Amino acid sequence: MPRGLKFASLNRWTLLSLAACGVVAVPTLGVLGSVFLPGGEEWGHLVETRLPDYVRNSLALVLIVGFSAAVIGTATAWLVTVFDFPGRRVLHVLLLLPLAVPAYLSAYALTDLLQFSGPVQTALREAFGWGRRDYWFPEVRSLGGAATILTFSLYPYVYLAARAAFAEQSSCALEVARTLGRGPWRGFFGLALPMARPSIAAGTALVAMETLADFGAVDHCAVDTFATGVYRTWRSLESPTTAAQLSSVLIGIVALVVTLELLARRRARYFQLVTRRRPVRPHRLGPLPGLAAAAVCAVPVAIGFALPAGIFVHMAFTTGDGRAWEVVRDFGGNTLVLAAAACVITGGLALLVSYAGRLGGGTVNAAAARIASLGYALPGPVVAVGLLIPLTWVDHRLNAVTESAFGWQPGLVLTGSVAALLLGYQTRFLAVALGFVEAGFGRIRPSLDDAARTLGSTRLRMVLRVHLPLLTPSLFAALLLVFVDTAKELPVTLMLHPFNFETLAVRVYHLAGDERLEESAFGALVIIAIGLLPVVVLSRLIDRRRSAEGPAGPPA
Repeated sequence: MPRGLKFASLNRWTLLSLAACGVVAVPTLGVLGSVFLPGGEEWGHLVETRLPDYVRNSLALVLIVGFSAAVIGTATAWLVTVFDFPGRRVLHVLLLLPLAVPAYLSAYALTDLLQFSGPVQTALREAFGWGRRDYWFPEVRSLGGAATILTFSLYPYVYLAARAAFAEQSSCALEVARTLGRGPWRGFFGLALPMARPSIAAGTALVAMETLADFGAVDHCAVDTFATGVYRTWRSLESPTTAAQLSSVLIGIVALVVTLELLARRRARYFQLVTRRRPVRPHRLGPLPGLAAAAVCAVPVAIGFALPAGIFVHMAFTTGDGRAWEVVRDFGGNTLVLAAAACVITGGLALLVSYAGRLGGGTVNAAAARIASLGYALPGPVVAVGLLIPLTWVDHRLNAVTESAFGWQPGLVLTGSVAALLLGYQTRFLAVALGFVEAGFGRIRPSLDDAARTLGSTRLRMVLRVHLPLLTPSLFAALLLVFVDTAKELPVTLMLHPFNFETLAVRVYHLAGDERLEESAFGALVIIAIGLLPVVVLSRLIDRRRSAEGPAGPPA
């Protein structure tokens, strides 16, 4: 046995955890296993025609969106943390609101507003008497349009990470920088920004992965990326193997990006050089700088939330579908059932895997958990294709067995079923729940376990009577995020949903594709309302943390 490798004792908790991780990791392993399959004519055709565009557009989007989101998120986080200006107390919460609007909904709303037949260009032509060729207007259905939409949808990831990093820095360090002659800008670039770099890099990496995983926005903006390429390869060429091989290329790019970022900062070290941290007290800005800071913070909120949400509100109450309530009742019911089932199953799996690790699951259990969590970094079409290949194989074997034994075939039992959908959701979102539950277990002292076992408690009773009550906040946050992510999820549901069983996201996607956006407006508002739940929770947690910090020290 290699030195340092720790195997788990094969208790039932560890075996159950390994079995659960193995099932959840099936799509990821299926995609990676496609690398060893022979490439057919479809793969050669794809490499010669479409693959260069997929690589070029995907990398361009990652670079543009990652850089833009990092700038916007870091700048707004610095302003609301260090300075006091009109509207700051409201804006520090409003800057989270774009998280409630999925990128594909922003794409539907903004393209409808800015396209040639939209109200903006129509008003310009009527006001100035212009014809089609008399003026230039940026094309929203383009790479630049998709990058802009994704930037204002995803910058809150960087904003949250940067704001937490800036808030944890002591005002003492900034005061020392001022005494050495460094003004606010030099102090920011020379001290605060380098100290916050790990958090900003983590938020930017998450933005990059979300950009690579996006399907709905880039598809509506007619930009060919790996996510849309996988979907079209599966649907048009009807070759799941080729789609899986294309997915493996994307996985390689994601791994390369993450590895390069880790190598870039492997030698860097970041420490607070003060033993007592004094929270930063915001510096009051003058009238003009204060208004400028408020405007800088308000623009991302307006583009990322107010504009798309306002467009859907206007459509819903002016030209919306008269059957809106009926549509929401039918498809909203499917959405709620799937989201509730997914979050309960994911929460249970996260509890199982985390508890097995707490009992001394060893290296094998930890490695299985990490492999099962890789699905969060994969685009929805990749997860769906990785799941379709093994499920189709199982269905074919099942049909062969039943035909030889009973003379009939049950058809596709697993492929395109609710069970397949729920398994796809576990692959995509187990990492979200696992992170919260593992952090919750980390805050429970091992001495409580020892005391419970001394009093004769079984492991199952200890989980239910001791751990579960202490895990309630972490578990609630995990279930909430998985519920919302499932309700907003589009590509996995689009590719795996059973016949005549659609969710609100799939319904809105079809209506938007048919240029019937007005009919989808009320459904889109319901999705946005569901997405507001974690934003409200996040804002309350931030306020609670600010209250716990207590008053700041005296002003500099």
